[in-house]
Amino acid sequence: MRSWSRVASWIPVDEQEDGFGWAIDETLERTSHALRVDGRVWLIDPVDAPELEDRIRALGRPAGVVQLLDRHARDGLTWSRRLGVPLLRAYRSVAGTPFRALHVRDNRLWREVALWEPASSTLVCADALGTLPYFRAPSERIGLHPLLRVAPPRSLLEVNPARVLVGHGGGVHQDAAAAVHDAVAHGRRRLPAALLEAARAVRSGRHRRG
Repeated sequence: MRSWSRVASWIPVDEQEDGFGWAIDETLERTSHALRVDGRVWLIDPVDAPELEDRIRALGRPAGVVQLLDRHARDGLTWSRRLGVPLLRAYRSVAGTPFRALHVRDNRLWREVALWEPASSTLVCADALGTLPYFRAPSERIGLHPLLRVAPPRSLLEVNPARVLVGHGGGVHQDAAAAVHDAVAHGRRRLPAALLEAARAVRSGRHRRG
């Protein structure tokens, strides 16, 4: 039987009619999502935690587990086997899914895409964007990963999301497109302020939730 000793607790986030998320209560608050599209449920960068399987199945028929970032293996394979669905590495292909892949990085050190779901105007990110203080400059509701600020992924400007779901923190559900476009357009200029804010957050213990 699975031991849950390594998962302190999880927090429900991003709860809406077509999906929900769960954030693990830890330093960088890994956030996972279940999203229903056309009656089929996709798990995105999921961490394993207790008391979730029934809720996922109640949302709809499981269709697949999607990994957005090469280093974000998390517990995708565990969920794939449990639900009897394929594990799809989106940075290689999103064929057979309802998603469009938006390029973030593709090199030997970092392979990542974001997902665009047009029917609900949903943008799903792994590390490209986040809402924890570690990601955000003081004026931002959502921010770029610090290592992406020097050369922000312009692909994120190709869409106008109604909501953004992220891999670290809760999502943005109001004026989401404006928040994303602001973060990308000004990411490089705000790098010094973002790094200072991240250092302050770690020192003060605000590196989890802002």
